[in-house]
Amino acid sequence: MRSHLLARRIAAPALGLALALSMAACSSSGSSAAASPSSAPPSSAPASSPAASSSATAGSTAASGNATALVTANWEAFFDGKTSAAKKISLLENGQKFASIINAQAGSGIAASAGAKVHAVVVNSPAQATVHYDITLNGQTALGNQTGTAVYQDGMWKVGDVSFCQLLKIENAGTAPSVCS
Repeated sequence: MRSHLLARRIAAPALGLALALSMAACSSSGSSAAASPSSAPPSSAPASSPAASSSATAGSTAASGNATALVTANWEAFFDGKTSAAKKISLLENGQKFASIINAQAGSGIAASAGAKVHAVVVNSPAQATVHYDITLNGQTALGNQTGTAVYQDGMWKVGDVSFCQLLKIENAGTAPSVCS
């Protein structure tokens, strides 16, 4: 019985945080200058940060740094509570598929204070990158050391729908919405 109480004490805040994170990814209360769509030719050179790519050749350094910067800007804009629902849809892989979810959660009060802080981006291929990030609430880390996938789609780097579905699954107590199938 004691272990059940401990599990409930841990699970309740975790589920609340997951809900807030998912709503942050789907909220809208305006637009953000950082949310402008960024596009550039993808790079296949790995880079954990613009500085980390300095060991690569000069040509691939510029491309990697650019991809890293674009992934970072778009990832952070997607999770920014101030980014409009329409912009979030454009920053999400297959975003139109998730439009009803994003629009349904738009405007949540708690989500307006949410964001993401990207710590590293590794460009795995011209079409995929691994993103290491934290989810924040009011500028403080709420869910740290997360890993997600960014994809290059329609000429821009976007938050991978698999990463978004992982958060939706947490929000829904382990069950992903049917759109994630």
